[in-house]
Amino acid sequence: MEYFEYGQAEIDHLKASDPKLGQLIDTIGIIKRQITPDPFEALISSVVSQQISNKAAETVWKRFLDLVGSITPENILRASQTVIQSCGMSHRKVSYIIGIAEAAKTGAVDFKNLASLSNETIIAQLTALNGVGVWTAEMLLIFSLKRPDILSYNDLGIRRGIMILHGLQELTKKQFEHYRQRYSPYGTIASFYLWELNNNNN
Repeated sequence: MEYFEYGQAEIDHLKASDPKLGQLIDTIGIIKRQITPDPFEALISSVVSQQISNKAAETVWKRFLDLVGSITPENILRASQTVIQSCGMSHRKVSYIIGIAEAAKTGAVDFKNLASLSNETIIAQLTALNGVGVWTAEMLLIFSLKRPDILSYNDLGIRRGIMILHGLQELTKKQFEHYRQRYSPYGTIASFYLWELNNNNN
């Protein structure tokens, strides 16, 4: 099991850039977030769990793993659409998964080489696939490729976290950008604490 690792340098930067966030970091301590090092598997997992509860996603994922074994483009393309659907996925979701597997197999997206590309290039390549939006691509940058500076405007939990932390009634895109720049180059680590704050206030 691998985790997103960070240390004192990141914490010191965030404390200096936002004292309120610094207090939150002191209260919570180090956050351990699990990652999926293989970006292809991470993306398939993300699509499987879209728009369903965590518990349902775990059940469907387990059935899917039992069906295909290791998550590779070849194994997915070997299974029929109907059989994949029987794991508990909609027809549309299965078509997304097969499309991603085909893109990997043909090299339309070179998942083995993704880590060498910039965040912007990765987001552009992944969002060209059906069923993959900007938020999904950003989560892959964090939870597979361990990119340190992702603060997603598309994530409601992060926006709410900033609002709770700073006592804001609303958060404009311009205000969000102000915080994103303050937290850079460690926006991802800020994200972990903002998620935690939002979750504890729900």
